[in-house]
Amino acid sequence: MANNQQTESRIGAVVKDTETDRFGVVMATIGGRIQLRPISGGLSWEVEPDGIEVLSSRQELTVRLAALNAESRRGA
Repeated sequence: MANNQQTESRIGAVVKDTETDRFGVVMATIGGRIQLRPISGGLSWEVEPDGIEVLSSRQELTVRLAALNAESRRGA
């Protein structure tokens, strides 16, 4: 179940979409839904506020670092 303690995620925070197990950056809240974008860029998607898990600072750093490492392996 999602972490409901902090469903008001700040813009720029990395969160986990608990339905798809994907990580995304919070871009906006529109009509009560949260807009997420992949960390390395790409098409955004929307989730309900209770469908996200707010990450700890350590978890967020780990996810961002993994995305950077993946980009460097692709030669980006």
